[in-house]
Amino acid sequence: MATQKPQRTPEEIEDIILRKIFLVTLKENPENSSTSDPRVVYLEMTAAEILSEGKSLLLSRDLMERVLIDRLSGEFPNSESPFNYLIGCYKRAHEEIKKISNMKDKTLRSEMESAAKQAKKLAVSYARIHLGNPELFSNGNLRDSNPKAGSSLSSNSPLLPLVFAEVSSGVMLDGFGGNDLGSGVDCPPGFLEEFFNDSDFDTLDPILKVLYEDLRGSVLRVSALGNFQQPLRALLYLVKFPVGAKSLVNHTWWIPKGLYLNGRVIEMTSILGPFFHVSALPDHPIFKSQPDVGQQCFSDASNRRAADLLSSFTTIKAVMNNLYDGLAEVLLCLLKNTVTRESVLEYLAEVINKNASRAHIQVDPISCASSGMFVSLSAVMLRLSEPFLDANLTKRDKIDPNYVFYSNRLDLRGLTALYATSEEVAEWINKDNPDGSRPYGDGENRLLQSQEATSSGTTLNVKPTTSSGEKAKYPFICECFFMTGRALNLGLIKAFSDFKHLVQDISRCEDTLATLKAMQGQTPSQQLELDISRLEKEIESYSQEKVCYEAQILRDGALIQHALSFYRLMVVWLVGLVGGFKMPLPSSCPLEFASMPEHFVEDAMELLIFASRIPKALDGVLLDDFMNFIIMFMASPQFIKNPYLRAKMVEVLNCWMPHRSDSSATSTLFEGHPLSLEYLVRNLLKLYVDIEFTGSHTQFYDKFNIRHNIAELLEYLWQVPSHRNAWKQIAKEEEKGVYLNFLNFLINDSIYLLDESLNKILELKELEAEMSNTAEWERRPAQERQERTRLFHSQENIIRIDMKLANEDVSMLAFTSEQITAPFLLPEMVERVASMLNYFLLQLVGPQRKSLSLKDPEKYEFRPKELLKQIVHIYVHLASGDAKNIFPAAISTDGRSYNEQLFSAAAVVLRRIGEDGRIIQDFIELGAKAKAAASEAMETEAALGDIPDEFLDPIQYTLMKDPVILPSSRITIDRPVIQRHLLSDSTDPFNRSHLTVEMLIPDTELKARIEDFIKSQELKRHGEGLSMQKSKGTIQTTSGEMLID
Repeated sequence: MATQKPQRTPEEIEDIILRKIFLVTLKENPENSSTSDPRVVYLEMTAAEILSEGKSLLLSRDLMERVLIDRLSGEFPNSESPFNYLIGCYKRAHEEIKKISNMKDKTLRSEMESAAKQAKKLAVSYARIHLGNPELFSNGNLRDSNPKAGSSLSSNSPLLPLVFAEVSSGVMLDGFGGNDLGSGVDCPPGFLEEFFNDSDFDTLDPILKVLYEDLRGSVLRVSALGNFQQPLRALLYLVKFPVGAKSLVNHTWWIPKGLYLNGRVIEMTSILGPFFHVSALPDHPIFKSQPDVGQQCFSDASNRRAADLLSSFTTIKAVMNNLYDGLAEVLLCLLKNTVTRESVLEYLAEVINKNASRAHIQVDPISCASSGMFVSLSAVMLRLSEPFLDANLTKRDKIDPNYVFYSNRLDLRGLTALYATSEEVAEWINKDNPDGSRPYGDGENRLLQSQEATSSGTTLNVKPTTSSGEKAKYPFICECFFMTGRALNLGLIKAFSDFKHLVQDISRCEDTLATLKAMQGQTPSQQLELDISRLEKEIESYSQEKVCYEAQILRDGALIQHALSFYRLMVVWLVGLVGGFKMPLPSSCPLEFASMPEHFVEDAMELLIFASRIPKALDGVLLDDFMNFIIMFMASPQFIKNPYLRAKMVEVLNCWMPHRSDSSATSTLFEGHPLSLEYLVRNLLKLYVDIEFTGSHTQFYDKFNIRHNIAELLEYLWQVPSHRNAWKQIAKEEEKGVYLNFLNFLINDSIYLLDESLNKILELKELEAEMSNTAEWERRPAQERQERTRLFHSQENIIRIDMKLANEDVSMLAFTSEQITAPFLLPEMVERVASMLNYFLLQLVGPQRKSLSLKDPEKYEFRPKELLKQIVHIYVHLASGDAKNIFPAAISTDGRSYNEQLFSAAAVVLRRIGEDGRIIQDFIELGAKAKAAASEAMETEAALGDIPDEFLDPIQYTLMKDPVILPSSRITIDRPVIQRHLLSDSTDPFNRSHLTVEMLIPDTELKARIEDFIKSQELKRHGEGLSMQKSKGTIQTTSGEMLID
């Protein structure tokens, strides 16, 4: 009969479990030594000490810590590093607990579980001690290393592979954004939670600081295609521990300090900076990230399959959104923690403030953070803003405009304001503090004064709380709103601008390349070949960068829609500062509105323009608030001073015209929108006039581009019956006001553009003649030929642009004059209109018309037949509305271009090109009336004889009909002449002092004298006629009588 194994005591069982956990023995030849783990260490000295104390050589809870210290302190052959050993202890303890759970004896099970848990706790505790004091238990080696994970890390912390392993468990990692840095390392379940939760801050802080530095280093110069997802998940994992969050914001690299601190330094050296730097966008070569997205995904993009490009687009969009989501979660975690919230806001403000120069056209890449960082920051800030971007914008009352003046966090006061000057803002802020004292003793020039200062009467529901010596405090929504606005300005909106310039650079390079290739075909040279090769490489590089922008930004519809939601809040909030969406606007601009940064509005317009050009980007977006805002402010220079910003609003509307927009969101904005129907045409006409004087040195050329956009929009609106009726009503109400000014500038532009185009055509034909004479051309030096060729292409572009603009202007004159004639026929306008039409007619059917013939006129937008038809239509329209029959006289008094033969010559051409017979007949009749008026004018001039100089207009040298005195120069001038001048220039033409129509002084005495002179001359002429008749009668009678006699 077999003998039973003796039952083990609880002490013996505990000894076995603890020996397995700690891999130690107190007996030189333990039981079952032949099957024991070779890693087990015999603690001879410890065993001797225990025996000397009269205790048994069984491991117990009482001896556990003593044994662990001795094991860690001793030097044993082939032993693990201290940290790896402690991790192993924790893991083995975890496994033992699972086995213990199967014990039937509840009391024994409870005792053994308690012992194993204590072992786990000890392992964690000593792991902390070791990492905090690596020289302890170092066994002569001060670094722990993990051969499996360490090969891909230059880490000082052996904890990092465990964190990577923890955050990677159960997560699929692909080749983009995540290679498993923790591969080959298992993190025992629960170890990290115990490690970070059950200890004080001072113990864990140095350990965490090393971890954060390692995480920062692991993503430094990593692109969107590199491994950033594991480090990002690790960062998020750590900040979820209160101690981890506190340690991060207390790190010296949270916000780097230093004399030479700038935006790029923060990006590269702060803990979060390298995470934000991860991007697909191009950067300066010094800071270029790897793998190179352009080279890897988009080299030779024009020849790649569409499916391959789409796959790359999808991948980059996905990994970048993973980055945005992860960083937003990190920041949100820190913001929810009251201990760390302030530090997060300070970090964001420092990043924004130190990169303020990113708003410049030329950005210094050495001192400013990358576009990649700021696009990421834009996306993250938009995610943080989502809670207050609900459809009804219910939390907008939390946004306090006083933040711009009183916040110490963001540098907003130096930005260009919508209307107010910096002096006006300072005066407003200090108006309740006349002695100049400041409530803050921080030595900085902070304009923190009474929170009650207001000039608009707007009721603010939120007031920052301040007390002497403290900073003004604002709700998070308010802080986040202004920070997001700044981040978008320096990030996403700046990236749009960079992309636009990149596309322009590519276009210029392609044009130059085409020119060089044409020249190479005519006169080959080695230098040209080198230039062509260089340009082709440049275009390839630019094209890669362009596609990278497209991948990360243009293809990310969600990012653009989030930004549109934010700017919808922006415009609704701004309108709230002037009393809401209602017209007319207040008589004076509230200073809160006037003082807001101009870029808030400009960025909204830039985003709308950009989004409107991306298919489907506007779908689902509420555009009514944007439309209302644009209509309210586009023609309000007393609210938005910058004319270019108001012109940008027209550009937005242009993008929304039905024939341009593919979005259903824009379809009802023009035809069913209340403010649009009442104010859109009126404000467009007003802006057309205002834009004449922008204050810029390029204003003369800028106005043509801006008016081109307005003209396109007006042409569309004329086709909408409700807008056409509004237009006609405005022309009636504003006949002597804005509409007359509009007509004047329209005519000025038409004359200039057509004249410029026709002169350039003559110059172009000369160049063509030079180049067509091959023998003579080849004899010229190569450099001269290149210069002349460049000039030729430049002239072509100028003609094309000027003719396009001239066609638009003449077209607008043609379709409006059909139904609106009265303003054209006003005394101050009618001669100007007639002179313009005569000049155009002379160019199109006069003697030099043959010299304007081109091989391919359509290439230059030059359509002489269509232009002639439109000019003739204007003549006929004005004649039909000329009830007082003043138009023929105005035509005939034009001494520069009028010639009665032009009308018959034009009629011949019109018949040849198939013009309506009725139009031709009306035009011929008008020519006959003009001829008659010319004869009558000659007779009248002869009858008046020598006119006294004082009766002549000093500018036109014609007899004045309504003389007026100019108040400043005291010179007398004919009213229509000075009124015509004032349409373009509100100054006295003789001394440049300010002058308006209302300031003119009627010279009634001189007018009476002129009228008397005319009457006397008429009587004199009449008397001479009677006398002549009488004389003739007498002679005949006498003669007759004499003959009879």
